[in-house]
Amino acid sequence: MSYHFEGQGSDKATRCAMCDRKFGLVRHYSWRTPLCSRKCVDHFKARRQSDGSWMGWLQIAFDQSSENPARAS
Repeated sequence: MSYHFEGQGSDKATRCAMCDRKFGLVRHYSWRTPLCSRKCVDHFKARRQSDGSWMGWLQIAFDQSSENPARAS
């Protein structure tokens, strides 16, 4: 039975942030995030872009509701 203590190191440093696979000979980085392949880099960038566009829609919805308070209630 093996015990894992926090002081012994972390397996997270040896795994890809997107797919949780182990790294090969090359590591790719995007926004200081270690990734295992170009495929994971592209997936990570697409996710960041979609998160940014969602925040834009949230801001638009918030602005519209604050312009017409009678309509919001």
